[in-house]
Amino acid sequence: MLKKKIYNLKKRFEHAKVDIGYEDLDAETTSSGRTYNTPNGKSYPSVTTVLSILNEHIIQAWRDRVGEEEANRISSRASNRGTRVHSIVEKYLNNEDTTDFLPHIRQSLENLKPILDENITTIYGLEVPLFSEHLGVAGRCDCIAEFNGVPSIIDFKTSRYIKKKEKISNYFAQGAAYSIMWEERTGLTAPNIVVIMDVDHEKPLVFVEHRDNYTKLLNDTINEYRKRRMFGHCN
Repeated sequence: MLKKKIYNLKKRFEHAKVDIGYEDLDAETTSSGRTYNTPNGKSYPSVTTVLSILNEHIIQAWRDRVGEEEANRISSRASNRGTRVHSIVEKYLNNEDTTDFLPHIRQSLENLKPILDENITTIYGLEVPLFSEHLGVAGRCDCIAEFNGVPSIIDFKTSRYIKKKEKISNYFAQGAAYSIMWEERTGLTAPNIVVIMDVDHEKPLVFVEHRDNYTKLLNDTINEYRKRRMFGHCN
């Protein structure tokens, strides 16, 4: 009988950091969203700000249904949890100690460890600041690494409930943007987009897509965002 794998022994991840030509990008957050100042002297909107227009009507309908106060409470709680899960995963992948996190955040990591340990090998960067002159957007990618042997853009998400692949096309478009930025900045390809989602009271979800399936959605959304900015219809 095969013994079940035990994940309390910490895996050591191999790092092969790639030089992108700068250390970081200065970010500014306003009521219009987040922008990044790049080494070439230009300012580009965050790709998450641009892609937020994809779900704006759904989000507004939800806020109208539950009320602003409750919506703000839920959003704040989800944001805080997402930030903490991102932080503990980053520390784990950096081979750092993770014992100082709250128990429920450590449990999230325990849920994710089998996926991380079995699939991620060489890590090329964590929290990588990227921009694209071609797309005119910028952002910070959670992880760029070998996933199942393929260089991939890896994004860590949290959710209160199970989400279907067709409902998270904005995540894949975001990953496609990072893939294009990475290739533009380094000359290296990372064609796969991996979304790893920690779900409340459920097993984590893993989605893998090729960036080429979402470049049209990405470009169409960028063009719509620019059009709105031009005519003053985008917050």
